[in-house]
Amino acid sequence: MAANEALPTVVIVGRPNVGKSTLFNAILGDRRSITGDEPGITRDRIYGEAEHRGKRFGLIDTGGIIPHDAALIPSQILRQAQVALELASHILFVIDGRTEITAADRELAQLLRPLGKPVTLVVNKIDAKARENLVPEFYSLGVGDPAAVSAEHRLGLDDLLERVTAPFPREEPETEADAGDEKQRRIKIAIIGRPNVGKSTLLNALVGAERAIVSPIPGTTRDAVDETVREGNTSFRFVDTAGIRRKGRTTEMTEKLSVVMARRHIRMANVALLVVDATEGVVGSDATIAGYAHEEGRAVIIVVNKWDAAEGKSKRAFTEAVRDQLKFLDYAPVVFASAKKGEGVRRIMTTIRRVFDGASKRVTTGELNRFVETLKFAGEVRIYYMTQAAIRPPTFAVFTDKADKLHFSMERALVNQLRARFGFEGTPIVINAKRR
Repeated sequence: MAANEALPTVVIVGRPNVGKSTLFNAILGDRRSITGDEPGITRDRIYGEAEHRGKRFGLIDTGGIIPHDAALIPSQILRQAQVALELASHILFVIDGRTEITAADRELAQLLRPLGKPVTLVVNKIDAKARENLVPEFYSLGVGDPAAVSAEHRLGLDDLLERVTAPFPREEPETEADAGDEKQRRIKIAIIGRPNVGKSTLLNALVGAERAIVSPIPGTTRDAVDETVREGNTSFRFVDTAGIRRKGRTTEMTEKLSVVMARRHIRMANVALLVVDATEGVVGSDATIAGYAHEEGRAVIIVVNKWDAAEGKSKRAFTEAVRDQLKFLDYAPVVFASAKKGEGVRRIMTTIRRVFDGASKRVTTGELNRFVETLKFAGEVRIYYMTQAAIRPPTFAVFTDKADKLHFSMERALVNQLRARFGFEGTPIVINAKRR
């Protein structure tokens, strides 16, 4: 398959708590979706890429669907699933093999039949021979041959994937022409922040599509949602992480897992967009979340969202307040935006490129040694030479005449001079001092 060809997409649907997320994780082979015993944990759709015997495909895990439910979240889940279903090459309709067919199962089967897409009825939680006898009753749903699986114990998955991927193209070995296309920059961006600061609205504005569930209820996004945008030779992959709450406040299992997953997405990203609410200003939990990105050595951009609603506030005064409360992020550019109105989006995209380039910058040892000759520190430590050991974040080995680490003030002065000379906008700089 050519590198720019769209992958076939498999969409997992079903009523809440039938094991969709467990199946999604079993097919992907990692914990990409939040799973647990609480019904309705997955409320948005999540995307991953999987492979079965040389055939790659996209996999979308939708929220638990309750058709025609008037409540805000379930009705939006259905709408989200419909967006995913339009993309589907194959639909996996999951039901619980340990319970009788419910009215919701029958209603969902009726919704799926008119779509004209290939559908496989996946009877999940069939992990004993005795239960396999139950499978024939599921023919009554009228969506073809049922496939008995146990996602939790990974039983029946091979047969299921063989059936699903049969018409999918096998991946061709990459040609030299394809390899040329791979010179594209790929930037992974995690959108982070406390609940209800507008992260999902910002994701929608950045990708130009209604991709994440947006509602005034704090904490609507409990899992991470991602989307890729291509501009010229750069592809931006945005991940909208669940609203992070302080550990002590996360009593629900779902919320606790959200923090774990959000931190994991920060770790996997190149750039973190820290979204703060202009109407509320910077609060303590903003600093905690910013600390996660700083500790992971990620390039950071501070996005002041809802600026259109912050009447009478000055950008200069707000920036000074941000700098005062997030002193450790003095390297992070501040961008003002209104995700709802689409204002500031172009500036965010340009800034992402800049900070990614800053974090990816490599300085030769020759340039660094010329830089060392210009250094004047009023102290007893002498720096002989330095070399750049890594990028993202830029990491330097500094060889001195002392066995100890550099004093904090000296390390800070050295980092400031490295920035003044070489740039490194938007990224932390790591100094490892060693005795020569």
